[in-house]
Amino acid sequence: MVEHLAPVLRVADAEASVRWYERLGFVKQWEHRFAPHLPRYVGIARADMHLHLSEHAGDARPGTLVYLYVSDVDAMAAACGVTEIADMDWGRDFMVMDPDGNRLRIGTPKDS
Repeated sequence: MVEHLAPVLRVADAEASVRWYERLGFVKQWEHRFAPHLPRYVGIARADMHLHLSEHAGDARPGTLVYLYVSDVDAMAAACGVTEIADMDWGRDFMVMDPDGNRLRIGTPKDS
């Protein structure tokens, strides 16, 4: 097994969130529910980036910030409909919010 990190993001509707993250190249890996009427807990991944999307009220705070390092920040910005990418000393990035207000900063370091 390759070790990796999987931040948990609070979402109201896991299926809607999965569809939103698909435009960023994430794919649903699995879904868990303790019973059909209980909240969903879903794992999504893009290459070695993993996120967990939870409908459980106590799992994560709304408005969480996650930073994603990608090889092509321009392609990711286009997928999000973003036209302005900030040039920083260390690289280029932009920020978007998912449907639940979780913030994603997406960037490419200058040495990539």
